[in-house]
Amino acid sequence: MNLVDSLISENWLKTKEIIEAFKKIKRVDFLPEPLKEFAESNEAFPIGEGQTISQPLVVALMLELLEPKQGERIMDIGSGSGYTTALLSEIVGDKGKIVSIERIPELFNFGKANVSKYSFIEKGIVEYVLGDGSKGFEKYSPYDKILISAASEKLEEPWKKQLKLGGRVVLPIHSSIYLFIKKGDNIFEQKEYPGFSFVPLIK
Repeated sequence: MNLVDSLISENWLKTKEIIEAFKKIKRVDFLPEPLKEFAESNEAFPIGEGQTISQPLVVALMLELLEPKQGERIMDIGSGSGYTTALLSEIVGDKGKIVSIERIPELFNFGKANVSKYSFIEKGIVEYVLGDGSKGFEKYSPYDKILISAASEKLEEPWKKQLKLGGRVVLPIHSSIYLFIKKGDNIFEQKEYPGFSFVPLIK
């Protein structure tokens, strides 16, 4: 059974649009050369600079919690290998916008080169930003959704401000994945999904 089929059978992947994105965006395109042969493994791998490409089941869970939709504006913080950026770009489509933020220059270049294997950047769906993701990115706010793929201490103030009412943030805090839904000015409903491991967000 291939990786995507196993994620479906184990109930990590449930939503049609997310499943289609996982089938179209090939994880092998986002791994360093020596690790490409392990692309179908449900494991996290190092991608350099002390960072990792997350375990596919974790990516699946985070996207299912995020609920990305066609035409949405989404900020992807700590985008690393570019895998989540490409998956989100496939889902939001030509009318959507993904702002992909990476702090480490080497990974910024690695991720951007990987995403360039698809047509998202040339179509203007993705904008790559080299910078501190904890500050967000004002230019396209408010965002429908925000995905953070490195562990933060808390839901940062700029993220709260740059999110639409009703918008969703999925982020790791310590060893849990949290879903935050914006219910009002500085009012967030939250759910915790414990038992995960992430590299820390670099500010």
